[in-house]
Amino acid sequence: MNTLKRISKEAIPKALERAERYRLMKEPSVSESICLDVLEVDPGNQSAWITLLLSLSEQFKEQLMPAYEKSIEILEKIVDAYQRSFYEGVVYERRALSHFQKGAYGSGGQAFVWFQKAMGAYEKAMDLRPPGNDDAILRWNNCVRTVERHHEICPPPNEPDEQMLE
Repeated sequence: MNTLKRISKEAIPKALERAERYRLMKEPSVSESICLDVLEVDPGNQSAWITLLLSLSEQFKEQLMPAYEKSIEILEKIVDAYQRSFYEGVVYERRALSHFQKGAYGSGGQAFVWFQKAMGAYEKAMDLRPPGNDDAILRWNNCVRTVERHHEICPPPNEPDEQMLE
């Protein structure tokens, strides 16, 4: 097996630009790899943690696990409380969309639950947001509109209690 090569500290800004570019080109696994290279050299780099989280959450459609679990772990690395709450909402919203787009039995109910969690995280972020930053409001509104637009996204039915079945 080949050994990974380390990038230089001086290359970090350019590497993060590349990571963002690969995300925008719909190549989140390449972006993920670049972020891991940056974090190997600079473990506290907040931009790299956020870009890594976004890259992982963009992979939910292909394979939810372990990308979701890794995303949740990364949230703990985000120092700023506003950003941590905001990106928690993004992770939950993308998980909701992943469930919805699968179209499997019960996926609308699962999506609804995750949209509710996303909206809760965005509401927390709204309370922490810096003046003039309405990003959490924009995302919250998008969740509301997505749920309203798709009638399949609705609260899951109450499952009968097992005792009632006996």
